[in-house]
Amino acid sequence: MSGPVMELAGRLNPLPTKYNAPGLWSIGCETLDRDYADFDKYRPWLCEIGARSARIQSGWAKCEPEAGKYDFGWLDHIVDGLIEEGLTPWMSLGYGNPVYGAEKSLGSRIFSDDRTMNAWRKYVNALVTRYRGKVNEWEIWNEPNLGRGNNSAADYANLVIATVAEIKKVSPDAVIIAGSLSRMPLDFTSDFLDILKKKNVLGDIDYISFHPYFENPDDAVDGILELAELVRSYNPDIKLFMGECGCPCVLEWGHALRYHEWSEYSQAKWVARRMLNDWSLGIRSSIFTFVDLQYPNMMQSFGMLRTNLLKEVVYRRPAFYTFRNIVNVFTPGLVPDRTLEYDCNSARELSLTGVRIGEDIAGAVMWFSDKLPSDALDFQEVDLTLKGVALAEPVLVDLITGRVYNVKRYRGDVMAGRQKFTGLQLWDSPMLLIDMKFLPEGSVSVPVNSDGSVRDMKY
Repeated sequence: MSGPVMELAGRLNPLPTKYNAPGLWSIGCETLDRDYADFDKYRPWLCEIGARSARIQSGWAKCEPEAGKYDFGWLDHIVDGLIEEGLTPWMSLGYGNPVYGAEKSLGSRIFSDDRTMNAWRKYVNALVTRYRGKVNEWEIWNEPNLGRGNNSAADYANLVIATVAEIKKVSPDAVIIAGSLSRMPLDFTSDFLDILKKKNVLGDIDYISFHPYFENPDDAVDGILELAELVRSYNPDIKLFMGECGCPCVLEWGHALRYHEWSEYSQAKWVARRMLNDWSLGIRSSIFTFVDLQYPNMMQSFGMLRTNLLKEVVYRRPAFYTFRNIVNVFTPGLVPDRTLEYDCNSARELSLTGVRIGEDIAGAVMWFSDKLPSDALDFQEVDLTLKGVALAEPVLVDLITGRVYNVKRYRGDVMAGRQKFTGLQLWDSPMLLIDMKFLPEGSVSVPVNSDGSVRDMKY
């Protein structure tokens, strides 16, 4: 089949960015320091995306093209532009600066010589001074455990200690994000946390960020839980932050998730599963990336917006709408309940998390999680029983298209604290079963297109 065979009740009505409450969600606006994208060319779409925060990179090499001479104009333009569009930037500090003999790309060697480290400290101080009041969350480096084996945990720990000292001189209340780990390396993490503990710096760390690039996003869950347990053993006040992760939409020969024939629909499913896995764990989540990026060796297709070789936006991909729908529905008032019990007659593995609003279970979000997100638009009919749930007006929301389907005729009876739904249509992308009253206002109408149809995507 192509799409759920269910009665259409309406569509989600996403709010513009400025009207959403800050929450778990962030978008990636990385690599502007190396001009792999053009901020002005994609800025007009920021007002639609819904997320209230964005990750950017500080670009030491671009800010200090000559030793001791700073040029922050390009970064001012991005920071101020994001704020004007309703987003709060958080900044990743890095990479090195060739002026001091330090590399400026992914996998760069972390410097340790006195000359470069002193210049770095002065740069960080100047940067935090300039953006105090506009940027309050600072991430230190990017994927220090990645690359050619150049960096040790000690190298990274020394950089974190020096950087934290400079940030706190200027902004004592600043939020510090350490790690920025490629995947969830436990040995590297424990080694650098051991050093921070010995140097009494652990108390200054607010988050450990990580980048769980897995072809099946559900395969990352066990590793995330292990990382959370490890970090908690050092300091229970330090939280996890999924600081960067995304999916291409074509077969790529470089970068993460390469050598798989992704499509725009499998990308959208991947993004939805990554976001809802993070939400189910109560973790902040930043999706890489808002637009395609023009790397020196290739055009990278991770963008929610497709761009051309002139870095102009061509169109919104399904992942754009997926991200926006999730941001608008999974607001701070909706919290996960991983204890919700259920029965399902499907032979496929089902990932299901309860959705709680206050003391009430408002529904559940679920998807088939046993395989990689596919290109197929096929749905499977299942019977589902939720325990301890009584939805008065249940609907099923497809988080890619934003379509809302009636499930009244499938509801069954509420017996002994169990509510059974027969004939639900599920697939390998998150579907939200929820009481209609908890959806954003305005989500019940069915707009009709000029040709008389109600279709808005491929299915």
